[in-house]
Amino acid sequence: MDTLLQLLLISLGTITFVAILRRSTRHAPYSPILPTVKISDPAIAQRLLFDHADAFSNRPTRAFPLDFSGGRYHGISTTPYGPVWRTLRRGLTADILHPTRLSLQEPLQREAVEGLVASLTLGEVVVRHSIRGALYMLMARLCFGDGVDARDVRAMERAQMVFLTTYAEVMAIEGSRLPRILHLRRYLRFDAAFNRLSKIVGTLIVARLHQVSCCDRGGGDGGILPYVDSLLDIQVPDDERVDARRMLTVTEMAPLVWEFIVAGAESVASSVEWALAHLVDQPEVQKKLHREINGAEGLVVREEQLRSMPYLRAVVLECLRMHPPVPFQNREVGAEGAALGGATVPAMASMTTTRFTLMASDIGRNSKAWTEPDEFRPERFLAGGEGEGVGPVPGPKEIKMIPFGAGRRYCPGAGMGMVLIGCVLCALVREFEWAPSGQSAGVDLTELDMFFKVMKKPLRARITPRRR
Repeated sequence: MDTLLQLLLISLGTITFVAILRRSTRHAPYSPILPTVKISDPAIAQRLLFDHADAFSNRPTRAFPLDFSGGRYHGISTTPYGPVWRTLRRGLTADILHPTRLSLQEPLQREAVEGLVASLTLGEVVVRHSIRGALYMLMARLCFGDGVDARDVRAMERAQMVFLTTYAEVMAIEGSRLPRILHLRRYLRFDAAFNRLSKIVGTLIVARLHQVSCCDRGGGDGGILPYVDSLLDIQVPDDERVDARRMLTVTEMAPLVWEFIVAGAESVASSVEWALAHLVDQPEVQKKLHREINGAEGLVVREEQLRSMPYLRAVVLECLRMHPPVPFQNREVGAEGAALGGATVPAMASMTTTRFTLMASDIGRNSKAWTEPDEFRPERFLAGGEGEGVGPVPGPKEIKMIPFGAGRRYCPGAGMGMVLIGCVLCALVREFEWAPSGQSAGVDLTELDMFFKVMKKPLRARITPRRR
């Protein structure tokens, strides 16, 4: 009897475990690991992204270890190259990210920067949290208009932080079904974090759609058409009807909105923190930058003013070269495209798909393209320097850095990102002097590659107000 009872308990335990496992992987059927070719040479990256653009225009549709949507819903970054991708990207670049719209964002940028400066207490600060909070609020207002609740934005920021942390955990064990079984709790935490974030974003979208239905559209801050409102005008090809188009559902809007907010807030926040870290580490660079920006009027500088501040631009570009916000960028190509890359190995001959990983960090620090690439030296981007003429998005002739990608799939928010990084950095350096913390011997510049490249140890600095 005891033996039968033990067998029964074991069987019940196995059934329960299998049921939990199936729930945790219901959206992520097992698939073999794709062969991966890592690209660190700028010349090879240039050939792939421009000379063979047709073959290398698809990003992986499975951006995360679990495919929560069953492969159906994507952001612009993971939508397969084709009519749907072109429609979504065209809608984004024609409205909120169009260069002529950036000037309309100045009042919102001013409020965000003023709030950031006011939130910093004198003495020692950990600046990351304040920067992220200000940028999340800014990006949320660009998406949902002036009616978004600050509590909802803070909840979204906290959920996103949990999501990034759990993402790093599961990426460390991703590769086969066996780790998924052994580390089931990590996958469940990741699943819960994604569901929490999706619920918050979806709730905000529904609230905005309800507000739009009750009043005139375009009621955002400063005449800006909120991103959610612009999504109502987009019609994508209908898979079920030939030559027909349809509107987006809320479920399809959610990853687009989440992508816009997170990419904008996290990439700018990490870039500003890296720039401040180097300014703390090199006081002479900070002094030179402060001399240039000290005469600017107002707390927020406009886009045209940023172009007239060559040293500020050089500091931003040098930071992006050394610490690209997204440390690696993936492309998935078929067997024919992989052969075009000229970087295949015999084992890939039988594979139908190959993943190419563009190592943005390695490309930006390639010794063939840059002198002493591991040294933070903004002067290289000034007139006469080796980086003169190099911008945040490379052209087809030469690639020396790809902080925002390159080719057809480059980040459409590169222009807005440059403006925001410059505005926030300009205000923080003009209002405060940044010095090393008394709790450490120096600045720890150790990198941590999560979904974004961040400082492994958040910057702690001592700030004092400047006399103007």
